[in-house]
Amino acid sequence: MVRIRVLVVDDHRIFAESLAAALAAEPDVDVSAAGSGPAALRCLDRAAAEGRRFDVLLVDADLGGNLPGARPAVPVREGNEDGLVDGISLVAGVRAGQSSVRTVVLAEKDDPRRAALALQAGASGWVAKDCSLSRLLTVIRGVLRDETHLPPALLTGVLRELTAARKHRTESERLVESLTPREREVLRCMVAGLGRKAVAERLFLSPHTVRTHMQNVLGKLGVHSTLAAVALARRAGVGPVDLAGDVVERGGQLA
Repeated sequence: MVRIRVLVVDDHRIFAESLAAALAAEPDVDVSAAGSGPAALRCLDRAAAEGRRFDVLLVDADLGGNLPGARPAVPVREGNEDGLVDGISLVAGVRAGQSSVRTVVLAEKDDPRRAALALQAGASGWVAKDCSLSRLLTVIRGVLRDETHLPPALLTGVLRELTAARKHRTESERLVESLTPREREVLRCMVAGLGRKAVAERLFLSPHTVRTHMQNVLGKLGVHSTLAAVALARRAGVGPVDLAGDVVERGGQLA
């Protein structure tokens, strides 16, 4: 029998433990639970290192008490033990780091905008927390067949949100294309959360030059803060610079 490894991530302990117990009663399901985003990341990393990756992640939409639409998703590795990694951020981080793991978002209520954000982040499903166990198991098995699961009542709203997001993405892509190669590298560093000094050291530039590049990036993107620039960059599909590798060769060819 092929067993399905499931990780439940919810900061409401009673709900997480109850759901884990219900799923564990299934003969083909192995289940663990984590109470925060950072704890989930540790579970995922440990399982991968031991060669027993999880198949499905069930993530609380309200993990960490995030406010919908209040800010862009934060880098998942910057969360702490208090659960500052929100649900959508965790979905995006898992998608980027362990793409074979399918994620399903568990929500208290249907919300087309947040469901669309979850799908954009890489989720394979959005399910109500009060759904039946049989329904949840159907979704779990379905996403492992590369199916996408949404409540029927959400379909129209989610499609509308995705269409609007695509329009915004197109405009964001146009603005990003106006940047020079060096400015795009600076923007990627900003997306990675690097400050001016760290960017200067990474790109072998002076802090003053980096400050000028950052000002140019904000001006060309038509925004007034680093946070807004990062949000626009993410809409345009600009990812963070790879902190484990080199960004540019030493020299000023791209300056």
